[in-house]
Amino acid sequence: MASAAAEPKGPRVLVTGASGNVGAPLVEHLVAGGARVLVASREGTRAPVGAKAVRFDFEDAATHAPALEGVEKVFLLRPPAISDVKRYMLPVVRAAKDAGVRHVVFLSLLGVEKNPVMPHAHVERFILEAGLPHTFLRPSFFMQNLSTTHRDDIREHDEIFVPAGKGRTGFIDARDIAAVAARTLLEDGHEGKAYDLTGSEALTYAEVAALFTEVLGRPIRYPEPGALRFAARWYQRKHPVAFIAVMTGIYTVCRLGLAGTVTPETQTLLGRAPISMRQFIQDHQACWR
Repeated sequence: MASAAAEPKGPRVLVTGASGNVGAPLVEHLVAGGARVLVASREGTRAPVGAKAVRFDFEDAATHAPALEGVEKVFLLRPPAISDVKRYMLPVVRAAKDAGVRHVVFLSLLGVEKNPVMPHAHVERFILEAGLPHTFLRPSFFMQNLSTTHRDDIREHDEIFVPAGKGRTGFIDARDIAAVAARTLLEDGHEGKAYDLTGSEALTYAEVAALFTEVLGRPIRYPEPGALRFAARWYQRKHPVAFIAVMTGIYTVCRLGLAGTVTPETQTLLGRAPISMRQFIQDHQACWR
């Protein structure tokens, strides 16, 4: 009779956003690294092989303590739909403190320390004020925004419709963020650090559109819409005003030339070059066809 597989002996890690662009590959990395992974979701019924499901809802504080019981480390992100972070994120931070969590890795935003009105800045402050050992991952714009949020504009209208002007952006692939997050959760020595994560090049959206044109084999335009045109289109699509305001604010940062930072930290932490925009488009081209 075959012996049962050995139980993982790594840290017990709760992963929020486990089905997302960062969370899904992160779970894979953590399982491969021997962590005991808890996948947080509202239903708490599904988990990938090697992980366990646990019921957790940011909007239901009664689920927080049970999900965090016995947890050593937490990967925390702010769901895009949550704009009232004091109401829905602060209780999670407090529950993590009460549960004795010894390390929180929070998915923040590049430049957030200079932009205190952003929701991510408030969550960073909650974590600091709680005295939780932490690592702040501050990535630039996700390449995956182009394959999710802006997918339909590219697929159906052959355009990238964002109010970023001629500003450059140090895009990063979410798969690289996941790989960095896994290292910070599986290794010691990352507590108290804030990592500014970017790719290896800063591109304008016109340059991104040119890469799409080359890879997809059809013209993709960047019409360079203003903030009002952008907001109007998304309002017509019935998106919440708070969500539109956050998106517009983020792209205004780019328009003002504040998103073009390129740092070496992703390459230093991973020991390899970050995934390029061209590679990202090639890997995901089916979603725009």
